[in-house]
Amino acid sequence: MQGESVWCGRLRNPIRLAMLFFCGLTAIIYVWLVLNRVFVEDALGLHEMIRPEGRPIVWAMMISLTGAILFSSLYLSDFRGMIETRANGFFDIVSLVTSRMAMIMTATIVLVMFYEVVSRYVFSRPTLWANELSLWIASFVFLFAGQYAMQQRSHIRIFIIYDMMPRWMRKVADVVSMLLIAIFTFALVWGNYADAERRFVRMETFGTAWDPPIPGIVKPAILIIIVLVAIQAISNLIADWSKAPEHHSPIDDIDESEIEMMRKTLDD
Repeated sequence: MQGESVWCGRLRNPIRLAMLFFCGLTAIIYVWLVLNRVFVEDALGLHEMIRPEGRPIVWAMMISLTGAILFSSLYLSDFRGMIETRANGFFDIVSLVTSRMAMIMTATIVLVMFYEVVSRYVFSRPTLWANELSLWIASFVFLFAGQYAMQQRSHIRIFIIYDMMPRWMRKVADVVSMLLIAIFTFALVWGNYADAERRFVRMETFGTAWDPPIPGIVKPAILIIIVLVAIQAISNLIADWSKAPEHHSPIDDIDESEIEMMRKTLDD
């Protein structure tokens, strides 16, 4: 990633300090929970972590973990990847922050599954929660990835026809595409709002041994994030409205930086 600030400016260092604070606090609480689990018979487990039940240490863990993910995402969103497009829309920063959340969640899934493999095959103590926790996290990864793809204009587009259009016709096509996304979003929210609210209010669970509230959280999240995708589509339309026409070719799909890294790896 490049070191220049994307949007934080002078706030980058305070955000970094907040990230380090919450990450350190999360690590301390996690170590305490692990030691407590080892030496105390009725210690808190992951089952209690998704059911706070007024326990201060659980709330502290949830708050610190939320702060760590939030400030880490804010800090990482201030760096631009080598193949990322520059943020130029009014909603781009929000999508960049959620994309960093998706990256952190992907790494978390890897850690969860690594823990499950070691626990199952080394200590013969498989968990009840690893697979469902991975599904829970992965659902947000997929949702945030769609928002990021919209921001980066990396979704599927048929450029063969689009590049043949005059500028005014391209604008018409962009408006029609945005309207279709808005109509789809409206229909999805209109048709599923009552069901999502009902699941969220009763915090509907998964119906398994661990029984996490996946339906009660993921169903409302789908509606919220699809609205964010629609807003990002509007932001793209406004940002691209006055841009000069672009022409695409197979050469555009070649990542020169990746090729250079492969050459260095082969040379080494």
